[in-house]
Amino acid sequence: MLIRRATLLDGAVADIRVGDTIDEVAQALTPDPGERVLDAAFGTVIPGLHDHHLHVYSAAAEQDSVRVGPAEVADAAALSSVLTAAVVGSDGWIRAVGYHEAVAGPLDRRVLDRLAPAVPVRVQHRSGVLWTVNSPGLAALGLDDHPDGRLRSADRTWTEALERRPAAVAEFSTRLARYGVTGVTDATPDLQPDDRPTGLRQRVHYLAPGKRILHDDGLDLDELTTWIAERHRAGEPVAVHCVTAAQLVVTIAALRDAGSHPADRIEHAAMVPQDCIADLVALGITVVTQPNFVAERGDQYRMDVPAAEQDQLWRLATLLAAGVPVALSTDAPFGASDPWAAMRAAVHRRTPGGAVLNPVERISGRRALTLFLGSAENPSRPRRIGPGEPGDLCLLAGSPQRVVDALDADLVAATIVGGAVVFER
Repeated sequence: MLIRRATLLDGAVADIRVGDTIDEVAQALTPDPGERVLDAAFGTVIPGLHDHHLHVYSAAAEQDSVRVGPAEVADAAALSSVLTAAVVGSDGWIRAVGYHEAVAGPLDRRVLDRLAPAVPVRVQHRSGVLWTVNSPGLAALGLDDHPDGRLRSADRTWTEALERRPAAVAEFSTRLARYGVTGVTDATPDLQPDDRPTGLRQRVHYLAPGKRILHDDGLDLDELTTWIAERHRAGEPVAVHCVTAAQLVVTIAALRDAGSHPADRIEHAAMVPQDCIADLVALGITVVTQPNFVAERGDQYRMDVPAAEQDQLWRLATLLAAGVPVALSTDAPFGASDPWAAMRAAVHRRTPGGAVLNPVERISGRRALTLFLGSAENPSRPRRIGPGEPGDLCLLAGSPQRVVDALDADLVAATIVGGAVVFER
């Protein structure tokens, strides 16, 4: 296809001939016979957005789930009311997501048995790493004797029994296309090649089997170092989930001992102590982080995290200034899947209650946009509009200045993957 009168992010106006890759970028290209012509009308054309960390199956399932976080449910009585009113899914389950202890305290099977109807119910903690399942649900999984019903998300011994709907994946892909997303990195740990989702129009990169989730109650420096070294000997990078300072410190120590790979990644880096920044620079490791959590959960952080440590939360500007390679993502469904909202959060860092959390970590709108323009293989380096680059583009109805000022998904006019239009407003 040929895109006419496209304004690039630097303000230049050009025509773009594109197939699976970009063939030509020049002024006044002549359409080939039978070639589709799309008039950008001087709107902005950028490389398609790449969400560098999300979970496809979970995000697809979230579309049919009940949300039970502090923003939706105030207390135990409200939680019981929401679960009781929920519609049982085609798989026989009620699936609830986004739970936090601020709603009704810690959950276990007995608490859920009191609060939920007598059908299989599973409630996911908003961290994404833990599910609580009631007694009917445990019976359906063959785990009647489980002591507390608290099951880790990455444990395939129980998750393999759950139904996955390809149609829901396609619906999620359509939503991403409306945002201008042309590529995603699925960060689901232990996702097997024959179990990868189908039905996505976006290009997909997978972190498994090199993705590792850490838990503070099971940190083992020697074991983590051995695992990293084995991955590196096989020529493969690692991606380590670090949401606490302890997890980050242990990961840095393990990488220092095992050696680093150019494509190694730290996922989230939710808490970064000041003295860890120089270590990240020395390792040359890429940090894939989610400033959208400031906008979605910032008020809870201000209550839960000691004031003296709040400057460590979701660092961005200080990492970039120090020279740490950084890319952004949404962590959908644990964060909202709109990357433009994540960009706005990086710029404003405003909590739901209106407070500004760590204003020194704010960045410009243009910089926030470029942090979604990296490739799966090199997340921190923005792609460009040029011959030989992937034919994955996003057309926006506005000038470059309007785009970086508004950072609004409603400006997305068309999304193109491999030279084919997958969304057109």
